[in-house]
Amino acid sequence: MPENNMKIIIREMQPEDVSAVAALEAECFSEPWSEQAFLDALKQSEAMMMVAVGRGNNQMGYCGIYLSADEGEITNVAVRPDYRKQGIADAILTAVFSEAQKRGARTIYLEVRESNVPAQKLYEKHGFVSCGIRKNFYRKPTENAIVMSCDLTRRINE
Repeated sequence: MPENNMKIIIREMQPEDVSAVAALEAECFSEPWSEQAFLDALKQSEAMMMVAVGRGNNQMGYCGIYLSADEGEITNVAVRPDYRKQGIADAILTAVFSEAQKRGARTIYLEVRESNVPAQKLYEKHGFVSCGIRKNFYRKPTENAIVMSCDLTRRINE
C-alpha cells in the first residue's frame, strides 16, 4: 500500500482515464502511446490496462499488460513524477500480477532500458530476473533493452 496513508484505488482503466494517462505517458517516455492507442487497447480482450487513482479521480500511475495463453507482457509502467517513491508502482504491479494470475498467466515478461536502474530494481523486488538483451531496442535515444521475466506461480506462492 502506498506510504503516507495515501488513499488510492487500483482499477481497470476506463475511456475517461485515457487523456490523463496519455499525458503521463508523454511525460515519461520518448516514444509515447497516443490517446487512440490507449483507447484501442481498452477494446482488446487480451489487453489489461490498470490505473492508480487518488482523490478526485486523480490518475497517478498506470500499467498495461497483454495476456496470451499463460503469458503476459507488460507494455509500460509509469507513475507521475510528483507521486514517485510513495509505493504506487508497487501497488499497481501487485494488482496487475494478481489479476493476470486470475486470468491464467504464469509468466510475465517486460523490457526495460539498460540505463533505467530504478525500474530494474523495482521489477527485481517483484520477482523479475534478467533473461536477455534486445540490442538497440529503444530509440530516442537508441539503447539496449534488458528482457526480464517473472514466474508468477513462484512469486505468488512464496
